[in-house]
Amino acid sequence: MKYLVTGAAGFIGSHIAQRLLDRGDKVIGIDCFLDYYPRALKEYRLKSLLKYNKLEFIEGNLLKADLSKILKDVDFVIHEAAQPGVRTGWNSDFEGYSRNNIEATQRLLNMSRDTGIRKFIFASSSSVYGNAEEMPTTENASTKPLSPYGVTKLACEHLCNVYYKSFGVPVIILRHFTVFGPKPRPDMAHTIFSRAILTGREIQIYGDGEQSRGFTYVSDIVDATMSAIEKDIKGEIFNIGGGVTATVKEIIEILEKIIGKKAITRHVPALKGEARHTYPDISKAAEMLDYHPKVGLEEGLIEVVKSVKDFYGI
Repeated sequence: MKYLVTGAAGFIGSHIAQRLLDRGDKVIGIDCFLDYYPRALKEYRLKSLLKYNKLEFIEGNLLKADLSKILKDVDFVIHEAAQPGVRTGWNSDFEGYSRNNIEATQRLLNMSRDTGIRKFIFASSSSVYGNAEEMPTTENASTKPLSPYGVTKLACEHLCNVYYKSFGVPVIILRHFTVFGPKPRPDMAHTIFSRAILTGREIQIYGDGEQSRGFTYVSDIVDATMSAIEKDIKGEIFNIGGGVTATVKEIIEILEKIIGKKAITRHVPALKGEARHTYPDISKAAEMLDYHPKVGLEEGLIEVVKSVKDFYGI
């Protein structure tokens, strides 16, 4: 099988590409190295991928790349590339979210429609729910995003649905809930907290620290993606969560235990764009994708700390 993985040097995309290459599949990886965070981290992730002769890596932007050539003979598209972050995009930054999320996804869908691909997996986000009206949140819950990022992810979902219904593009949408694991982005809470505790720097806690998230270890995200590829299902949306929730304060306490140092914390005003709580109902994924998360929160955070130490030389 031949796969196109967009955002292949990104956090989740690199883990998916690694799994595919490990099992012997051919992978075309594309990444444009957005300046949202330092290029060095993406190059660090790529090191373990570039040793495989079945990887063809392209540094390029989906808005400009020759997708007709790239998609030739591709069996599966796994679309992980995106402009991330719920705290930005409010002013002129929104142009980047619009281009890199909405326009890039539309172009990829449009170029995929006549290629005969077997599946188009779109990586969406729990951010589409905003402050969900029901907990745990099912896929049928109202979508009321609170951030420009969430708005663009929801727009991409609608595009996926349009191309599925109008042209039969075999789309599956996976709504990821707060993914964590090794080789994380530097702006993720578990990365920031780990680095701060390890180096004795202050952690700013936005609001009261009682906001909670449903956390999902990255290998469970990969498992769900592989299952979505293999199952004879299309046109569906699935919540992909880890089956565990924790508050900001609880995450810091677990990291203190793992690292063996006390965190220095200071409370600051809450930020716009962030939901108070997220907690997914994953029963649909369990039933239709046979998805069952395997990695617990503390077990996963141990791997995060190891990875942060390695990359930052702490």
